[in-house]
Amino acid sequence: MEKPLEGKRVLVTGSGGGLGRSHAVLLAERGAELIVHDIKPDNANETVELIRKKTGQLATVLISNIREIEEFTTSISNLGKVDILVNNAGVGGKGRKIEDIDIKIFDEMFEVHVRGTFFATQAVLPQMKKNESGKIINISSIFAMGGHDSVSHYAAAKSAISGFTKSWAKELAPWRINVNAVAPGFVETDMTRASMSQDDIKDLEKKMPLGRFCKPIDISYAVAWLASAETDMLSGQVISPNSGAVIVGY
Repeated sequence: MEKPLEGKRVLVTGSGGGLGRSHAVLLAERGAELIVHDIKPDNANETVELIRKKTGQLATVLISNIREIEEFTTSISNLGKVDILVNNAGVGGKGRKIEDIDIKIFDEMFEVHVRGTFFATQAVLPQMKKNESGKIINISSIFAMGGHDSVSHYAAAKSAISGFTKSWAKELAPWRINVNAVAPGFVETDMTRASMSQDDIKDLEKKMPLGRFCKPIDISYAVAWLASAETDMLSGQVISPNSGAVIVGY
């Protein structure tokens, strides 16, 4: 099997489960050396074991709380070289109306998505700039493009990530650092199933132009492509696997 990411060291934040685990496993299958980050050691170790079973490779475990920014960024800085950063860690919006979003919920959303993405990126930049190469892949959302009527705090946080993507692409281009984002549509994950009833999921799938929700691997394929040399001339872009629900353009 071709391994286009062989020799690349990749950090995927929040890769102890869900989409992050899917990204980490696929990137490992394509030859990357993985750093699996999560707040929960058991979850991170499960991902590492899955990588070992599928690829025979050993992965590094990084345990830190993304909301404890100093601890989180120090742990990343201590890793040394990171060729590719996937800013995946996130929390769901849980279908809250404006009146139901208190300051604690609001702050958590922005601490994890916005602060976490920003300061993880800041922590890997010294090595990337020194090497004059690197890839940063942010995970945004379809809700950052079209909004949603019950997760405005989530949509706003993901919109900020899209803004980071476009700005960083311009700022970091002199060091040949590519910055792009993947904005998933509805995906079959535990987070989705926890926030929607099975009937709601079936009803919504009927409205999808391509007839179904994305599966985690559909999103991971986009991440792996952006991590590869095939996208060396692509930067500042947001691509959205979303079953055709929202058409991305400028």
